[in-house]
Amino acid sequence: MTTVEQRSRGGAIYESEHEGFRASFRAFLEASVVPDYPRWEQDGIIPREVFAEAGGHGFLGMAIDAEFGGGGVDDFRFNAVIAEEVSRAGVMSLGINLHNDICVPYFLRYATAEQRERWLPGLATGRSIAAIAMTEPGTGSDLAGIRTTATRDGDHFVVHGAKTFISNGMNADLVIVAVRTEQGANRHGGLSLLVVERDTPGFGRGRNLEKIGMHAQDTAELFFDGARVPVANLLGEPGGGFGALVSNLPQERLTIAVASTAAAARAIEHASAYVRERTVFGKPLANYQNTRFTLAEAHTRTEVLRAFVLDCLREHVAGELTAERAAMAKLAATETQGRVVDACLQLFGGYGYMAEYPIARAYADARVQRIYGGTSEIMKEIIGKAMGI
Repeated sequence: MTTVEQRSRGGAIYESEHEGFRASFRAFLEASVVPDYPRWEQDGIIPREVFAEAGGHGFLGMAIDAEFGGGGVDDFRFNAVIAEEVSRAGVMSLGINLHNDICVPYFLRYATAEQRERWLPGLATGRSIAAIAMTEPGTGSDLAGIRTTATRDGDHFVVHGAKTFISNGMNADLVIVAVRTEQGANRHGGLSLLVVERDTPGFGRGRNLEKIGMHAQDTAELFFDGARVPVANLLGEPGGGFGALVSNLPQERLTIAVASTAAAARAIEHASAYVRERTVFGKPLANYQNTRFTLAEAHTRTEVLRAFVLDCLREHVAGELTAERAAMAKLAATETQGRVVDACLQLFGGYGYMAEYPIARAYADARVQRIYGGTSEIMKEIIGKAMGI
């Protein structure tokens, strides 16, 4: 049993079925993802068939009803297991948690019976890959500032605008797009969600954006030049988009916190193994006080963090996680991940800067965790307001 597993089990939150799921998912990663992952990082995209294989094994849409091909189990602990194992394997670009944790919930909560019949089977099997498009070139974390418009024209909405930094953007078959359907409404009103399908007229994709990390995660620019989207693709109530987006953000931020915590723990494991083997001035690097102090501090920070994140996970499973607690989890986890991975890389010396070492990839992949899902500064705003400040 690895240190990561011991910590997870020590939290007394995972049961035997979750650990069995973990073993199956880990085997899938080791057989079907890890061997080819370096090539996918060079290509800048995960092959579509990987999602289909994951769906075939039951790793997609666990909360989707069995009648639509899903697991029929609404238990976020399975999602958390996937987030932990993706971090453990060092394949952060995989995009499965984005599909499962961030996109699928919108379909489950807001889709009509007809839409569920139309979309859920593909989401469960991986034949349809999902993305969500909120961020615009001039609008980051400020959802109320969205300017992409959708004007009703008979049985269609005509969409004009652009989105950027959209994860799964090149692969996506179903894109949940935040649009402004009412002009003149207050900043938080007038937003709606439209599901834009791959071959929609007037919908185009720009570059697969080149990033400093997460290289295998396709991240795209999306353009809507008079895109004609059927009214039947409206997800939820007209004008209800802002509330829908805000309601799912705690789960999104918890997913990021779980992944960041596991990534920090894995970085410590990499560094601990390296310092035992690396010899400096005639003795193992592990024998130096600075090495022990560095790893002891990183280990303590990560263990304290894990206790809080697992507590938030318990709250979420019980339906009790608040927006401010989720923000605290994301803020603490992503900031800790950044500090821990940086400290661990330093112990590798020059080798830590070499891309062939897992710690280098962990360092590059960690940076975006403090940005997407709401920046650290936005998390502080949420927490401060909850404190009445």
